[in-house]
Order: sequence, then structure tokens, then C-alpha cells
Amino acid sequence: MSLLRRWFDPIRSRLFYQTPSRQEELPIEKGLTIYLRLDDVYSYLIAQQLPKLNEILTDELKPLKIVISDTSDEPPNNMTTQEWQHYCLKDAKILAKQHRFGYDDQPELPSPQALQQATTILKNTPLREDDFLYLLEDVFHMLWQQQYGKIKTLYAMSQGRQQPQEFSERLFTHAPLGESYFEFGEKKYHAVDDLLRLTRRLKQQKLLTDNPIFLPNHIEWREHAINDAEDLADIHALHPELDLYIALEDPISWLLLAYIQEELVGYYNIDLNVYPLSYHGRDEFDWALATRLSKRTQVAFTPFCRPNEQAVQNIAQLFYSTAPEERVQTIYDILKAVWTQGRDLSYPPHVKTLQTQLGIKLDTELSIPSILEHNDAQCVSKHQPNFPVLELRIDGKTYTFNSLYRVWMIESIFNNVLDQKYKQL
Repeated sequence: MSLLRRWFDPIRSRLFYQTPSRQEELPIEKGLTIYLRLDDVYSYLIAQQLPKLNEILTDELKPLKIVISDTSDEPPNNMTTQEWQHYCLKDAKILAKQHRFGYDDQPELPSPQALQQATTILKNTPLREDDFLYLLEDVFHMLWQQQYGKIKTLYAMSQGRQQPQEFSERLFTHAPLGESYFEFGEKKYHAVDDLLRLTRRLKQQKLLTDNPIFLPNHIEWREHAINDAEDLADIHALHPELDLYIALEDPISWLLLAYIQEELVGYYNIDLNVYPLSYHGRDEFDWALATRLSKRTQVAFTPFCRPNEQAVQNIAQLFYSTAPEERVQTIYDILKAVWTQGRDLSYPPHVKTLQTQLGIKLDTELSIPSILEHNDAQCVSKHQPNFPVLELRIDGKTYTFNSLYRVWMIESIFNNVLDQKYKQL
């Protein structure tokens, strides 16, 4: 690693963390825009919230701008199109159940003909603002609940009596779109995952006329969904296991591991297993995002020295040289040194010092590249679009999810397991 990175990463990261990176106010000149795709299931979920959101927007942000794309982007994380579609349908079902959105128990993608007809309906309608948003929600319901007869009827009406409309707040485009998102003040907010963050921002800037309540079952960081002693004992008795696949150079892996280790493992009696992955180039990350997440999760962060490929190998060597029952604490201590003490673990003296502090005797017979490749293969088999990947096993069932956006699922799953058990009594 270059001397510049070793010396300046800790200084830069400390200054960046101490200097407020969040703008007090975002510009409102361009208003609020939502980007949608009719065949995107996350667009379907967020469309159900748009009328309520528009209702409480101040006049400065009205009308809510709608951009509808007819072109999907490439799937993330080298997933196939089929894998990505399957993941989205399953993930959206979880979101819908958690936050009480309308959703089909057996979802399937809308047919190409229905999508074309729906696009014509929305292009030709003279309805605007609230009326258009209600129509948009209805059209999404028809598409995703396979109510093709209704779509066909509306299509015939729009073909016979109307022509394509030109409204400044409504745009149809061929620009590729992966998932639905909002754009406000030149910043992007995931349509469902960042809805709470967006509405907090709008409320802070006094751009809402009422309190936003869109995600009633949102679980806040460090606030537990289960507090009853008997319920906790029931979860403990089920001995939940959690596998965590992490990219060692990714700060999100540290934030997630630290949060789970500090807040959930002891509280719920979780047996945690950690599987380091090979280097994936995730040391080029969004510093502002990582800083914001660390403050939200209350996990220590900075000063850090970003691990490179050699550092990943060295970290894995230390990790696998430790007894299996000590590895979770070991990886926690190693990553804490990297992300809160600025240790450069591509630099032999730093590695040696940490090895001595943790009392680790290196096992030089280990083939670390082979072990990491095996972990990579296991992780790929989970068919997840992002890191870290989590797999929770409890009560004979396995649940797989990913990223810091889905940590709340751990407690949500525990809640659902208890509900099912109590129903059987």
C-alpha cells in the first residue's frame, strides 16, 4: 500500500467524520422526482405510497414529478436476469408483509402486452397530480394482480378517445432503470429502503404539511422488536444461527458485523459464523454513506486505513489461524483495529503488532486463497445482489438476505416465528 494511503487515510477519515457531511438544506428548485418502471416490483410497492406522499407535500414541491422508464438495467452482482427477478419478487413480498403494502401471494411479472397497454393508458390520460397518482396506483395493481381484463378495457378507452399528453411533471423514457428511486436535491433515495430517510429530510426542511407515516413497522437501530422476557427465552431456546459473508475491505461489513455482535448476538443468543470473502474492490466506497450509516447505527468508525488486496489476505490469515470458537471475536477485533484505529494490515509491522496483541500464532500451512475462493462460491450460491450476505437458520427454516438495509429482518423473522408458535398452542 502506498505511504500516502497509510498516512493520509486516517487523517482524511477523521476530518471527514468530524466535519458535518450532511447538508443542512438541499436545493428544492428541481422539486421531487420519482423514477419508476412498470415491470419493477419495487415501483409497484412505492406507487401505493405516492398519493399519500403527494397529499402532504408543500406547494414548493408540487407537482410530484413522475419519470417512467420502459427499459431495465443490468442485474447487480453478476446475477442472471432470472435470478434477479426471482430475488426481487421474494424480497418485495417480505417488504410488503413487514410494511403492509398490497401484494399478491403468488407474484409474477406482468405480461409484455399488458405493460404496453398500461404505458399507453398512462401516456394518454388527461388526469394530473392526485388524480394521475391514483390512476398510476390502480394501473400497478392491475398489472401485478394480473387483472388484464381491466387493463384491456382502459386501453381501449384511451386508444379511442385520447391522444398522448405532454405534461412537464410526467415523462416517459427509454433510459435504463434498475430499481425505483426518488431524486431530491441532486441526491438519490431508494424508493422503499430510503423512504424514511427521505421523509425525515423533507420534514427537517419543513416541506411536509403533516407527519409522514409510511413504514409503520420500521425497526429502529438499537431498538429491539422483542422485549418480553418470555418471548426472549423462547427465541433463546430455538438456538438461532446466523452466517455472515463479508468483504473484508468493505466498511459496511464492519458496521454490520459490529452492530450484530454488539446488539443482537447476546440479546437473542445467536450463534454467529463469519465467512470472509476474497478481495472485491469495495475499498473504493462512498465515505459520506459509510459515515452516515455509522452514526445511525452508533457503531464506531474512523480513523481508518482502507484494506487493499494484500491486507485482505493478511486479515484472513489471522482469522483462520485462530481457534473456531474464537474467530468471531477475532474478526471483530481485527476489523475494529482497521476501521477505528487506522491500522494498515498490508504493512507487516502493523500485522505483527496486532498478531501479538491478539495472541495469534500463524498457521502457515493454510491455503488462504483457496479458503476464500470456497467462501466466495458459497456466497454466490445464495444468489444475493449485494454484500454482506446473511443466512439465518431458526426453527428448521433458513432465511437468506443481504446488506445493511435488511438487518431488521433478523428481528422481524424472530417475531414471525413466535407468532406461528403461539398460533399452534
